[in-house]
Amino acid sequence: MKELLPAVITIGIDPHKASLTAVALDPTGRQLATRRVTVNAGTYKTLMGWAGRWPQRRFAVEGANGLGRGIAQLLAANGEDVVDVPATLAARARLLDTGGTRKNDPADAASVAHAAMRHKRLRPVIAEDHTTQLRLLAERRDDLAGERVRVLNRLHVLLRDLIPGGAPADLTAAKAAALMQGLRPLTATDACRRDLARDLLNDVRRLDRQLAANEGQTRQALAPTRSTLTDIHGVGHILAGKVLGHIGDITRFPTADHLASYIGTAPLETSSGERRRHRLNTTGNRQLNTALHTIAVCQARDPGPGRVYYLRKIAEGKTPAEARRALKRRLTNVLYRRLFKDQQSRPTRTT
Repeated sequence: MKELLPAVITIGIDPHKASLTAVALDPTGRQLATRRVTVNAGTYKTLMGWAGRWPQRRFAVEGANGLGRGIAQLLAANGEDVVDVPATLAARARLLDTGGTRKNDPADAASVAHAAMRHKRLRPVIAEDHTTQLRLLAERRDDLAGERVRVLNRLHVLLRDLIPGGAPADLTAAKAAALMQGLRPLTATDACRRDLARDLLNDVRRLDRQLAANEGQTRQALAPTRSTLTDIHGVGHILAGKVLGHIGDITRFPTADHLASYIGTAPLETSSGERRRHRLNTTGNRQLNTALHTIAVCQARDPGPGRVYYLRKIAEGKTPAEARRALKRRLTNVLYRRLFKDQQSRPTRTT
């Protein structure tokens, strides 16, 4: 007689800043137990002491990239089976189960577990590795670059009032220093402008140093991944780090079409009558979409297969913007294949 495998218990977790609530459900959806745990240094030990009675278990954490990141990462790092349940999906599960919107922590945790039992394509939570570091570094670089632009714009305004003709559009710290070297303010107000310009120049130099350090950190974090993304024309270490950081485990996307939907490079049809048109998809991961746009601009400009494809789309009657969108969609396929091949070639997961 064939031996029956033990049933898998689903444990839904509703996280908060100061506490989390866990509810265990059997495969039929019957509630087995509930536990509220205070968030502190002993949270994981307390939770596992309670959940240890069910050897065959799976955890479902609401918002594993938000408030639930801490407990989700602790569980994943210790080899537990963990899935991320979006808050909107848990809310829909609660509405279907109860027919109302009234809520409390145990009900929310049970809804998270119900959603995990019914939805077969939830994102598994994976212990943080070099791709997480790359994402953090990419986000930090975006912040630094944005601040540098703001500082340079303010410096431009001051130099416009201090120097006849103002400063060039491609202003750098070196150019600003050369322009300010011979400044002789004629009024107290101009002296104030000069002093503020010096402060802003120091800010630009500081941001340049931080951006250079960020690039070095990105190269260092990218090395263990052994990624071949930089072999693609238009992809440098910074863009490769951003792509890897935001995509993470490529196997969570069943096909390149799923990746294109996630990035927002799958065009939306806006046809009318006999006129067939597609427009830009403004949904999806905008950071990845921006990275794909940069790669597409480089490939459309420089000789190579990307430019050949771009010109062919232009010859078909598409506008330059539409041709770039088509190229971005084609590049998504290239990225998917390259990332999948790179991940398969790594013998073990980097940590």
